[in-house]
Amino acid sequence: MRQTPRYQPALPYGIGMTEQSYAVDVGHPPSALLRAVNPVLGFLLGTPLAGPIRKQLMVLNFTGRKTGRQFSLPLSAHVIDDELYALTGAGWKQNFRGGAPAQVLYDGKTTAMRGELIRDREVVSDLFLRCAQSYGPKRAQRMMGLKFRDPRIPTLDEFAEAVDRLKLAAVKLTPAS
Repeated sequence: MRQTPRYQPALPYGIGMTEQSYAVDVGHPPSALLRAVNPVLGFLLGTPLAGPIRKQLMVLNFTGRKTGRQFSLPLSAHVIDDELYALTGAGWKQNFRGGAPAQVLYDGKTTAMRGELIRDREVVSDLFLRCAQSYGPKRAQRMMGLKFRDPRIPTLDEFAEAVDRLKLAAVKLTPAS
């Protein structure tokens, strides 16, 4: 006896379809890997063994506003218009709201600096775009901890959408006076 297939009602529109991914998304390594690598990287950046990565990375040392806890974070160092920036979506950025002192190990030298959190959507989007343009699409993703959907630099509008969705911001680091 032959069975006829049962009627399957159509799925509502959009169900079962792949969603369009964002033009810019988070793309940094897993947290466990970062926790293991960061102390070693922080140490290496203070030695000549680090070589050329001493101009690509920095160690940001600061005290938490609420907890008083000491932080030491190896980060990508972004130089835009001869100014040093940390570009991030991580929660530690809030420690620089209203400005805060920091010690920055960059290019083998430790300097007392002041970090200022920048959250303005237009300014931050522009900084992310200009930074990505300076690196090119492949290297930008690695250096900025992001991933791009397409093999090109995202547009200013695409970065603006990511700034809103991922809570991206910049910390401008200037020598303390």
